[in-house]
Amino acid sequence: MRKILIGFVLVVLVAVPAYFRFHRSKPPLEIAYVGDRQLTLWSTTAQVREPVATVGFGERLAVLGHSQDQVQVRTAAGIIGWASQRDLLSGELWQRANDLTATAAALPVEARGHTRVLSNLHLEPNREAPRLRQLKKDVPVDLFERRAVEVPAVSRPDGEGAPASETDNAKKEDWWLVRAQVPDQSVPVGWMLGRFIDLDVPAPIPDYASSAGMRIVAWFELNRVMDATGQTKPQYLVVGVRGDQGQPCDFTLLRVYTWGRKRERYETAYVESDVCGKLPVKLSRTAAPGGDAAFSFEDSSNGAPEERTYHMHQTIVRRIREYSAGSSVSKKRR
Repeated sequence: MRKILIGFVLVVLVAVPAYFRFHRSKPPLEIAYVGDRQLTLWSTTAQVREPVATVGFGERLAVLGHSQDQVQVRTAAGIIGWASQRDLLSGELWQRANDLTATAAALPVEARGHTRVLSNLHLEPNREAPRLRQLKKDVPVDLFERRAVEVPAVSRPDGEGAPASETDNAKKEDWWLVRAQVPDQSVPVGWMLGRFIDLDVPAPIPDYASSAGMRIVAWFELNRVMDATGQTKPQYLVVGVRGDQGQPCDFTLLRVYTWGRKRERYETAYVESDVCGKLPVKLSRTAAPGGDAAFSFEDSSNGAPEERTYHMHQTIVRRIREYSAGSSVSKKRR
């Protein structure tokens, strides 16, 4: 009996290391990456299971096998476990996500806000596009680019449903390319539905815009001036639209709000309501407090896109109009 027991122990001592060596050296079917902030790997696909490891966003995993929507993976440390397919990104998606991050890094920030609800980042501005990551409520986001995308048609009970592009008045919705500010070291970038974002417009600008019937799309600090107490006050360019999301122009209205020292409040220094502007808005300004500023953007209100340029001196804002003869005139609109 003792010899049998000793033999069994020897078999276990040999078999267990061999098993783990086999799985560690087993060639992967493919490479995947963690697509969530944290992902738990489980010992089995059964309902009764134990966690074997926790991996973070972007960690490289070797895929060893599949079982329905579950994937067996191996970490860089050699730990083997099971995870849901939806929580992983394929190598191709990971590369495309990195390309999207590089694209956003080269773009100026047009606005800042936070997620209104639990929200998904997508690879493309489309509800059916692959999900890159899910964000919790109140996550800060930087906004770079807007696109108006047709809302998918709702299918009828018989399974039929005309595509939105075939309808005369196809409803559209705003999508924004955003970069999320998350606690972990990753900086996820992706496309998000605009209605899931609340903009963090500085007070009291939202009140001024609301009284003018403007839904703010983006805002920019032109310069800063001193108030009566010696504190600096930012002066703003604000762009927006009237009506709901999904409009063809990024913005149709612009306002410049300057600080009035006499009344100690913001005042509307410039108004324009006949533009079809496209982001980004390009700024140039001097470093000195209250210095001159200029801004420009692409406008399509006359059909063909053209560059509109504006100059601000103190509280005076003028649009600069250039003619082929080389002369320029300025026009102030209040």
